Amino acid sequence: MTLVRIPKQLGDALRRYRTLAGLTQSQLAAKAGLRQATISQIEAGSSATKFGTVCTILAALDLEMTIGPRSKSSSKNIEDIL
Repeated sequence: MTLVRIPKQLGDALRRYRTLAGLTQSQLAAKAGLRQATISQIEAGSSATKFGTVCTILAALDLEMTIGPRSKSSSKNIEDIL
């Protein structure tokens, strides 16, 4: 499980899972019906990413999103998790 609170963390997580799946940005884009540039922007932490686009990428990577209350850990502890 990966904790994501900001766009940069989301991009890093998606890049990590894409790499684990053995996919290039172009391959993931084709699988998700998106442009490679879109995958690149999201992985770079673009804050202008549409939620629907994120959901499409999650589905293409066979991932799901879970939403829960924020942990009460300090920011140092959160950085250690990532």
